[in-house]
Amino acid sequence: MLPEMFQTLPQVLIDGLTLGAVYAVVALGYTMVYGILQLINFAHGEIFMTGAFIGTALFIMFMGWGSAIPQILLLIIVLVITASITGFIGVGMERVAYRPLRNAPRLIPLITAIGISFVLQDVIRFIAELTSGNYIVTGPSLFSENINLKTSSIWSVFNDASFKTSFLIVLTVAILLMITLDFFVNRTKWGTAMRAVALDRETAALMSINVNKVISITFFIGSALGGATGVLFALQYGTIDPYIGFILGLKAFIAAVLGGIGNIRGAMLGGIMLGVMEMFAAANLSLLTGGIFGAEYKDVFAFAILILVLIFKPEGLLGKPTAEKV
Repeated sequence: MLPEMFQTLPQVLIDGLTLGAVYAVVALGYTMVYGILQLINFAHGEIFMTGAFIGTALFIMFMGWGSAIPQILLLIIVLVITASITGFIGVGMERVAYRPLRNAPRLIPLITAIGISFVLQDVIRFIAELTSGNYIVTGPSLFSENINLKTSSIWSVFNDASFKTSFLIVLTVAILLMITLDFFVNRTKWGTAMRAVALDRETAALMSINVNKVISITFFIGSALGGATGVLFALQYGTIDPYIGFILGLKAFIAAVLGGIGNIRGAMLGGIMLGVMEMFAAANLSLLTGGIFGAEYKDVFAFAILILVLIFKPEGLLGKPTAEKV
């Protein structure tokens, strides 16, 4: 059994890192909002999906014009436009749906977030069907050159692995986004303000920090990251639909819990770990269970991890336990 698992290991790592990078960046949106408001923003998965549709529409529009823009420059333009649009959607969502409920019991904004996610799904589905006649959309093929990796030359047990150029693009952009966010939160004035609001909102307000503005900026950054990740997802996997944000959003939430929700570096670690573990399960679940469970049960594997984390380490891998106030 072990030799067969080692054979697929290089390909599992490549696929797992790609998926994990997507989970990690989406998980950042969950963990930032939770850190500031203690709100699980379940609409964040739909922000990711909206970004995938906006990005795909922009790719189709620019390439339909017969543009001679180099692909990498086109990607940067699409990422910036999409991140800006989804960032403002996030700010609008906070202003209209969450701010009036800021002092309400926690269950109320949670239900509101679920309602917003359904609204976004249906709005995007309506627009997609209106413009293309189908809510399942396939974007243009970019960075599709296939690269073979001779991993068998490193160790003869390994099989050779392969990946598309888009793998390198997705991984590089995702890492740059995570590093930039980490720098912003830990080294800038607005990042300090965000951490102060997360620590104690009332005291931060007494220290002349504009709490509403900090929360709006948090939603803008989290939603912009989610939208940009949607573009990367569409670039890597090609076909999208209005429901991709639901399961992926739940898994990104699991990644945030795995790393320690509220902890930005924890969300990054949790996302990468979940992606690699999920791809490992997809490749080897049938082998490990004697054919009883196949690759289609990899989603169950992700949710089983969530249950185990909540039982044995509810604060997550990098989270800190908090005492219950009485």
